[in-house]
Amino acid sequence: MKKIEHFPPLPDLSQPFQFADLFAGCGGLSLGLSLAGLNGVFAVERDKMAFSTLSTNLIERKDVPITPFAWPSWLEKQAWGIDDILDKHGDELASLRGKVHVLAGGPPCQGFSFAGRRQEADPRNKLFEKYVEMVRAIQPAALVLENVPGMKVAHATKVWKQLGIPVKPQSYYDKLVESLDKIDYHVLGRIVDSSTFGVPQKRPRLIVIGLRKDLAYHLDRGTTSAFDFLEKARVEQLHELGLDNEIPAEDAISDLEIGRNGTKPCEDLDSPKGFQEIDYAGPLTAFQRLMHQGCDGTLDSLRLARHKPEIKARFQKILDDPNCTKGVRMSAELREAYGLKKHRIYPMQASAPAPTITTLPDDVLHYNEPRILTVRESARLQSFPDWFRFRGKFTTGGSQRTKECPRYTQVGNAVPPYLARAIGMAIREMLEEAVKRAKQLAELEQEEENIAIA
Repeated sequence: MKKIEHFPPLPDLSQPFQFADLFAGCGGLSLGLSLAGLNGVFAVERDKMAFSTLSTNLIERKDVPITPFAWPSWLEKQAWGIDDILDKHGDELASLRGKVHVLAGGPPCQGFSFAGRRQEADPRNKLFEKYVEMVRAIQPAALVLENVPGMKVAHATKVWKQLGIPVKPQSYYDKLVESLDKIDYHVLGRIVDSSTFGVPQKRPRLIVIGLRKDLAYHLDRGTTSAFDFLEKARVEQLHELGLDNEIPAEDAISDLEIGRNGTKPCEDLDSPKGFQEIDYAGPLTAFQRLMHQGCDGTLDSLRLARHKPEIKARFQKILDDPNCTKGVRMSAELREAYGLKKHRIYPMQASAPAPTITTLPDDVLHYNEPRILTVRESARLQSFPDWFRFRGKFTTGGSQRTKECPRYTQVGNAVPPYLARAIGMAIREMLEEAVKRAKQLAELEQEEENIAIA
């Protein structure tokens, strides 16, 4: 790749930083950045259901505590594939240089996720290259990329090994760093646990933060300082929101238990008839009240799964079993004893953060009731506020699983908004520091030049 010879002008610190979100899903990363005071410009998401959720909350609604996206007139408000937008709107993307300051994104991670079958040849693994192309087109001041820790694990190239040629294995993170370095970005990735940011869930994630080299040069520790800013933002966020270092699952979702609320027929327009939903009575704990701020009292996505009596009885036995350790994955022996074929089942522990919420609703069992979680409970454990509305089907089965992104999948794929909020705070402070120093140096050089001329 050819290097960038002319960098865009420095951001105007009197105005909010603006961001675009690639592989945006239902908008968890965008929501967090917006809560941190950054303003969205556009988002790229291929799936229609996920984009509908993002559009509803971050583009269309005016009754929410964030600034809606300032969507460009040349871009249709629809689900886009990143290939399509690069092919059809190259000139318009280039016009955003100096206007979009932060480019965020989380390319699909299934090909290198430990929760599934890690596949070197999974085409989704190549989508980070499209992320790099978008960086090249817009030349933002800073980058944010979120992914699973498996992105840092090196893949050995089978073809070279078969030929007997020694090649040092590279992870997709290594390839990303290498590609971005060629177009003048310093990037660094570290694994963080979302539960330390006020998210009631153990969710390790690889966070990659990058700075354009003309800005990274002005920070004492370069891009390494990004994670100093992130740690500072983490502490500030917990203090500002009144959160403990860890939020137990019970503190997050006890107000949504059936035993406390009762049920009623599900009225969601995206749900077939015949389901029940939780008849919500209001928050109980400080965290629940925080999540409920800005909500008019109506929560969506409270639909309950229709478990057969024998399934509920089995779940109750698991909850009551003293030999079944809560909060960790059930052992193979216990799964066999209960006739469970799934490899990943976590009975929750009430007094600890939830296990990682995935795209499969039956991966996690409620800590107190013999059932899986609702979409809303999963969203709470991801730190989505109650005012955030989800759109599309609740679940998808069969061959459609790889083609559609229903609500459970949207939530499981999302970046936790409170993790994203802290990242946004860190990016904002880091950019402000770099820009101030760059301008001070430019003024000093101008003074020296004037003195030399005189």
